[in-house]
Amino acid sequence: MRQCNQFYIGGAWVEPAGAGVLDVVNPATEDVAGQVRLGSAADVDRAVAAARQAFRTWSRSTREQRLKLLERIVEAFGKRVGDMAEAITEEMGAPAWLSQGTQAPIGINHFNAAIGVLRTYAFEEDRGRHRILKEPIGVCGFITPWNWPIHQICAKVAPALATGCTVVLKPSEIAPFSGQIFAEILDAAGVPPGVFNLVQGEGPVVGAAIAAHPGVDMVSITGSTRAGIEVARAAAATVKRVHQELGGKSPNIVLEDADLTPAITGSVNAVMQNSGQSCRAPTRMLAPNRLMDQVCAIAREVAESWTVGDPTGNARMGPVVSEAQWNKVQGLIDQGLKEGARLVTGGPGRPEGLDKGYFVRPTIFRDVKNDMAIAREEIFGPVLCILGYDSLEEAVEIGNDTDYGLAGYVQSADIGKARAVAREIRGGYISLNNAGLDLNMPFGGYKHSGNGREFSDFAFSEFLETKSVLGWNPE
Repeated sequence: MRQCNQFYIGGAWVEPAGAGVLDVVNPATEDVAGQVRLGSAADVDRAVAAARQAFRTWSRSTREQRLKLLERIVEAFGKRVGDMAEAITEEMGAPAWLSQGTQAPIGINHFNAAIGVLRTYAFEEDRGRHRILKEPIGVCGFITPWNWPIHQICAKVAPALATGCTVVLKPSEIAPFSGQIFAEILDAAGVPPGVFNLVQGEGPVVGAAIAAHPGVDMVSITGSTRAGIEVARAAAATVKRVHQELGGKSPNIVLEDADLTPAITGSVNAVMQNSGQSCRAPTRMLAPNRLMDQVCAIAREVAESWTVGDPTGNARMGPVVSEAQWNKVQGLIDQGLKEGARLVTGGPGRPEGLDKGYFVRPTIFRDVKNDMAIAREEIFGPVLCILGYDSLEEAVEIGNDTDYGLAGYVQSADIGKARAVAREIRGGYISLNNAGLDLNMPFGGYKHSGNGREFSDFAFSEFLETKSVLGWNPE
């Protein structure tokens, strides 16, 4: 069994202040996979003090010093990527192909992307006689989720270190193993004491303490909209910067001229990947009513190709992360049926032959109306809702009729039409014809999906303050 018994604070592994312990459950077997110690406000105080002390020197480090650290982290991460993949499969159920091919190595990709930006990023700019300085904001508190655990950690930590900030990280207590290994990687890479600190624990305790702490200059959370609101409330009294990457219910508008087979195939696969536990998944497909039967036939075939089972074997889909998440997904599937949506495939209960583990049947609904719960709530499971439309204007109106605005998708054989629809979608990350994720493009949402941006040079901006110095250049 894995044991996360110590926190990483001030460059050393230390005993937590409290005695709280939480069992970490393997969602595929429902067995206890390990334990994590639960932190307290006292642990946060200690980590913030270390981060503030380290900020005095790390904020003045040179570009070259930061580049060398990031490069050492990439090297150390490369030696542990297999360990990271195994941990992610065990803690949150991602199938081996996904953990090994994407979940673990994307952490390295974030650091490589930050290295690329840092090499040429302009931290100073002249405007006539004056100069603009972009300076590290300070101590950054990070609260990260379980669904893409190391992806979300590295999306924050890499640009923070690159810009001269120091960090206090609280990973998800549901999936803490990956965060612990990440701290070991940074320790092996020689991160200066206090520049990076890890405190495990629960959101209402450790997360709340980070958000409210007067010694934290900026807090960034990836999680549910509900959690993001609570973090913003806790942070308000100290007027710190708040960055939020929250939920999504992303529209996927299929135009009449789309090449249906690749369009629908790619779209359904994007929903089913990671057992539907991706905030940007295209979970609301908008299809022309006259093509509905054809669209549903393709979607069903694709969904039923997703084998569900042991994530350490050859299954394409593993479980959802926990019993609570399984119950939530099952409840919404039941509610969709009660509200009159029709099943194309899947439905309630575990897949046939699986009587243990938090497995969900790949599920597709048709005849969904946009006022149904399954069309409005973020299900966070392998569930696709297909809604019909008669005109493009109606499709865009339905697509934007949501509290969320994280991502959007457009499928069309005419790139000009696709671009025009992309301009109309109220979302921050739009994919045309199933274009994939690109870490060189800014990522973030509108409306209840949060504020601020991750990835690329836009991420650097989140961790910098802007200072104007007038008269820098004498006449």
